[in-house]
Amino acid sequence: MILVIKKLITMKKLVTCLAVFIAVFSFSSLYAQRDPARAAEMKQKMKTDLKLTDAQSDSISNIQQEFMPKRREIYMDQTLSQDEKKAKMQPINDQANKRIQAVLGDDLFKKYQDWIEKNRPQRMGGGGGSH
Repeated sequence: MILVIKKLITMKKLVTCLAVFIAVFSFSSLYAQRDPARAAEMKQKMKTDLKLTDAQSDSISNIQQEFMPKRREIYMDQTLSQDEKKAKMQPINDQANKRIQAVLGDDLFKKYQDWIEKNRPQRMGGGGGSH
């Protein structure tokens, strides 16, 4: 029973991490389109912080760019609720993450996920409050 609970907690953490990953790259990518210099700066920061090779850094960028149109389409779909958007983005992000993990390996992929969480753009104004 305890093992099942631990697995559920691990799955919740994974889902949360993936949701953050979705948000980071949705917002980062939209932001990058408006400010290519900022996107290049963040790519260089990631490369330096994680000690990535040129090939690894370029591969991550290429993978994210490949999946961005699908993510953007879902993100911009005003007919979907946030939960529906997350559900539709899940398989897209799973595919992207598998490919990034294949490029980086398990240990560096974990560092990459931590780096994404730490460096995600801060959203101004926030969402709905809890009243």
